[in-house]
Amino acid sequence: MKLAIVTAYPPSKVTLNEYAYHLVKHFRQHQNVTEVILLSDTTKGEKEISFKEKGCKITIKSCWSFNSYFNLFTVTKAINKTKPDAVLFNLQFMKFGDKKIAAALGLLLPLACKLKRLPNIVLLHNILEEVDLGNAGFTSNPFMQKIYGLIGTTLTKLLLQADAVAVTMQKYVTVLEKKYKAKNVQLIPHGTFDVSTDAPAYNLPKGPLQIMSFGKFGTYKKVELLIEAVEKVRQTTGLDLEIVIAGTDNPNAPGYLASVEKQYQEVPQLRFMGYVEEREVPILFKEAAVVVFPYTSTTGSSGVLHQAGSYGKAVVMPNLGDLALLVKEEGYKGEFFKPTSVNSLAKAIAAIVTSETYRVALEKANYKAATAYPMSKITELYLNAFETILNRKELKKNVLLA
Repeated sequence: MKLAIVTAYPPSKVTLNEYAYHLVKHFRQHQNVTEVILLSDTTKGEKEISFKEKGCKITIKSCWSFNSYFNLFTVTKAINKTKPDAVLFNLQFMKFGDKKIAAALGLLLPLACKLKRLPNIVLLHNILEEVDLGNAGFTSNPFMQKIYGLIGTTLTKLLLQADAVAVTMQKYVTVLEKKYKAKNVQLIPHGTFDVSTDAPAYNLPKGPLQIMSFGKFGTYKKVELLIEAVEKVRQTTGLDLEIVIAGTDNPNAPGYLASVEKQYQEVPQLRFMGYVEEREVPILFKEAAVVVFPYTSTTGSSGVLHQAGSYGKAVVMPNLGDLALLVKEEGYKGEFFKPTSVNSLAKAIAAIVTSETYRVALEKANYKAATAYPMSKITELYLNAFETILNRKELKKNVLLA
């Protein structure tokens, strides 16, 4: 199979680029994939495809740009030129832009493939029915939320025209089947990026205990709560703690992290790392004592939680939305806090950093949860889904010929 993947890809800063990196890494190792065609966004730097593991050929076609009104045509042109056997779309609703028309035009691509009778699967990381539009930085206006809801319903109907739509949580399957009467939705878990066959050592480097948060901040992910909570823990425990904030601004909140850094410039041992290159991610997690999720809402299955699990890390998270469901469905464990309470977050962090026994117990539980769904297994599920689609199309073709 020549498999094309439409996605953002490192060094892109567009959402889901890290997920795409690991999809490509593991798809190319499957024997029945003869070529991975990367239909990616245009970036200044070279694409990160230097994998140490052996695998098939990777063809790169940088054929779309964030907020371009021509992505539908340029990606279709690239598909026509490369002639893949199947196409996987790695999507969320703002994948192709934060401008409404540009975003919507890009989401017409699965329908274009369907009309070309080219087998395609949409991997949809979130659904608008489960997104808090106010907290996520879209709009707090009730009227505009209704407009977004109507637009989201229309776009979802278009995406459901794909041969199959894969979602990462059972809740999403239920919503799509109930609201849209969809028959082509299936659950394929998010998966864990890199899981070592050797269990982590569960020890920490010498020096301050690093309290780390990783992501795109400024909408429903706010780090002020984390900074103030760690300050409280320092005061009550006397522990040597470093706050590490890794990642960038959410596209809907430009300048957020710079303003926070200025606001808390007097706070000691507060480090803003900015964008973290893929090769630096393992070091970031391995050095962390605790990974904190300072969220007031959720918009999908958390890639950061799966990463934390793969490195055997203790986590602190709000008991809400998709994070709470992941704990229940996939077996992750952590300390919970009330989303807007500094005291609650401080108490949760303190419970872990003051007890090595408890920290290690959480780390082992999360590593166990992560190893249940490695990306090698997830990519195999996608290939099985493509095989089902191809067999169904072949059967239909034979019936028509008969």
